[in-house]
Amino acid sequence: MSKSGAAAVGVRAGMVAVRKGQPLPLRPAGSVPIGPAAALFEDDEGGVVFVWGMASWCWPSGDVVSRRLAAVGLVATGAATRTEVAAGFGVDFDTVRRWSRAWEAGGAAALAEGQRGPKGPSKLTTDLVGQIRALRRGGASLRAIASEVGVSTDSVRVALAGAPATDATAGPGNGASPKGKALEPLARPEPREKERELASAGMLAGAPPVICEGASLPLLGALLVLPALALTGLVGAAEKVLGLPKAAFYSLHSLLLALVFLSLLGEPRAEGASRVDPVAIGRLLGLDRGPEVKTLRRRMGALAGLRRSDQLLVALARHHVTAHPEAMGVLYVDGHVRAYHGGSDLPRAHLARARIAMAATTDCWLADSEGDAVLVWSSPPGASLAGELKTAALAVRDLVGPDARPTICFDRGGWSPALFAELAKMGFDILTYRKGPLRPEPAKAFNAYQVKDRSGHESELVLADRAVRIYYDKRRHYFACRQVTRLDAASGHQTQVLTTKASLSAPEVASAMFNRWREENMFRFMRPRGLDALDSYAKVADDPSRMVPNPAKAAMKKALAAARAGLAAAKAANITEALGGGRPSTRLIEEAEAHLAALKAESAKVPAKVPLCEARPDALRLDDERKRLHDAVRMATWNAEHALARALGPHYARAEDEAHSLLSEAFSASADLEVIDGHLHVRIEPLSAPRRSRAIAALCAELTATETIYPGTDLVLVYSVKGY
Repeated sequence: MSKSGAAAVGVRAGMVAVRKGQPLPLRPAGSVPIGPAAALFEDDEGGVVFVWGMASWCWPSGDVVSRRLAAVGLVATGAATRTEVAAGFGVDFDTVRRWSRAWEAGGAAALAEGQRGPKGPSKLTTDLVGQIRALRRGGASLRAIASEVGVSTDSVRVALAGAPATDATAGPGNGASPKGKALEPLARPEPREKERELASAGMLAGAPPVICEGASLPLLGALLVLPALALTGLVGAAEKVLGLPKAAFYSLHSLLLALVFLSLLGEPRAEGASRVDPVAIGRLLGLDRGPEVKTLRRRMGALAGLRRSDQLLVALARHHVTAHPEAMGVLYVDGHVRAYHGGSDLPRAHLARARIAMAATTDCWLADSEGDAVLVWSSPPGASLAGELKTAALAVRDLVGPDARPTICFDRGGWSPALFAELAKMGFDILTYRKGPLRPEPAKAFNAYQVKDRSGHESELVLADRAVRIYYDKRRHYFACRQVTRLDAASGHQTQVLTTKASLSAPEVASAMFNRWREENMFRFMRPRGLDALDSYAKVADDPSRMVPNPAKAAMKKALAAARAGLAAAKAANITEALGGGRPSTRLIEEAEAHLAALKAESAKVPAKVPLCEARPDALRLDDERKRLHDAVRMATWNAEHALARALGPHYARAEDEAHSLLSEAFSASADLEVIDGHLHVRIEPLSAPRRSRAIAALCAELTATETIYPGTDLVLVYSVKGY
C-alpha cells in the first residue's frame, strides 16, 4: 500500500472513532456545512476546514493549491462525498473529481492552476469582483448579479469563491440568517411532555405547533408541498366532515399532515412511521416527534368508526371542482383492481397486470383532464366498467351541477351502445374507443394535422372524421355519433374513437382520448404511494341478496360434458364394430342419449344464479372505510405533488420525464428553518446538480408568492435554495 493510501486508511479509522465519541458536529459561526461532519470557513485572510469541530486543513488567501488539497482530502478520507464537497467549495461535481484524479496522479503539485480556457484577459477585474461581492452582500441572487454586471453565473461563482463566508451566504435563502443569528445545526425540538400529560388527562385537544429553528434539519424539504396541499382543501374538509377530535396530543390536521409527509418520503402506510425518524417528522409538524405506528392505527381506526369516508371524499371532490373548473370539461373513468393476499375467502377479480383471477377488490376512479384524482369509490364484486359508468355519471352530475355538459372518457371496458344513448339523454358527451369488428377507413379520408401539447411538443396526427351509427339490440336501435380515426403511418394501424362532442376539432378529440393515459400515469405513480395498500384487514358480511353464479349449475355443466363424451364414445364404438364386419348394437347409444336427455332436463331446472346466502352463506368483504380515509389523504397528496410537477415545467428542461424524481429529491433534502418578522423561512440545501437546484429555486419563488400560512400558526412560508 502506498504512503498516501495508508495515511487515508489511518485518518478514516480516526474519524470513525471521533464519530462514535462525538455524534453532533461542531461548526464555527458563519461556516459553510459540508455534509454531516465537515465545515468550511473562509475570509480575507484565507480558509479553514473543520472536521467534527477540529481544524484539519488551512491555507492563506490566494493559495489555490492548498484549498484544492483540502477539498481532495475531504473526499479521500471519507469525511464528505464529492457532491457535498462540490456544493461547499462552490464548484461542480466534475471539478472535484478532476482535482482528485490530478492529486492521485501527481500529488499536490498537480493541483496548481494551469492555463485553461480563454487566453485573453479575464473579465473578473478587481473592481468587478468587488461589485459582485457587494451585490451578494445585499442579498441579490446569482442570476440577478450576472445580469447586472454582464457576466455568466459561473463567473459570479468564481468571483465569490474566495470571498468571506458572509459574502457567499448572506441574505435570505443563502444558508445563514439574514439577521446574522446563528442557527443551531440539527437542532432538536423542545420536549412537549407537559402537553402530552394534559392530553392524556383529557384537557388538551391538539398540541399547537412550535417551530424548531435550526440549520441543516433533515427532511425539511417536504414543507414544499404545503402551498399545493392547501389548494386541495384536505384539512378543512376533514375538520368539517370528521369533526374536531377529542382530547389528544395530535390534532386532526397534525395527524393528516403526518400521513402526507410520510407518503412524500416514500412510506405511505401507517407502518412507514417506524422507518422514518420521528424527530424529523416532528419538526415538519411543529411538534417534538411524529406519531407512532400504533397512534396512527388507533386514530385512523377511530375516524373510520364514524363511517364518514364517503362524505369526506365527496367534500374533497367538490372543493376540487370549485378550485379547478377549467379541468372539468373531460373526466376520465377507470377501474383499478387491488389484490388481496390474506387467508379469507373474498370475491375474485381479474388482475390485468398479473393476468390472473384472484381474491381482490375493485375501485372506480374519477380523474379530471389533467390527470388529478377527483373521486374514488368501491365497486361491487363482479361489476364491470360499463356498469359503473352510470354511477360515475350520477356522481359527476352532483358535482358539476345540472347545466354543465361534461365529457366522460373511458376505455373499451365500458363499451355499451345502449348505455351511450342513456348517458347522452342524461346530458353527457361520451368519448371512447370503438370496439368490435372495425371497417378500415379509405386512405383518401385522412388529413394531416399539426398538434402542440401543453409542454410545447409538436407532432403530426393523420385523422379521418365522419358520422357513424352504432347498432345494438339485434339492430333494432342505433346510436348516432361521430368517429375520429387515427392512422399510424408507420404500421398502417387505425385507431377509431367515438364521441358525441361536436364542438371539438378532430385533433382535439384525438388528443382528449389519448390523454386518458394521464389517469393510467396516476395509477402508476400512486401505486408506490399506497394505491394497493389494504390499510386494514377488517371485514364485513357480504350482501346476502347479491346474485352470484350457482355452484350447482357449474356441476351440471361438468356432468353434461361427461354425458356428451360418453355418447360420442358409444357412437365411435358402434362405427368401429360395423367397419370390422360385426353386427353393431344401438343399445349403448340409446342409453347414452337417454342419460344426456335426463341431465339436460335436470340442468334446465337449476338456476344459473342464486342469492349469495345460498351459495356462500359465510361470505365476507373487506371493510373499506379506513382504506377510503387513507385514499382521501393520498389523493390530496398526489394532486399536490402533481401540481408542483406541472409548475416545474417552465423551469426544468426534463420536467416531463424527471419532475417527480426531482421533487422526491427536494422533499428529502435538509433545510434551515427560521422565523423572522412573522415569516417562516425554509432554506433548502442545494440538490445533486446545479440545474436541479435552479429549478427548485424557481419553484420556491412561485410558492413564496402564494403567501401560504403554516398550518396552525399565522406564519407566512418563505422558500428558497441556498446559493440560488
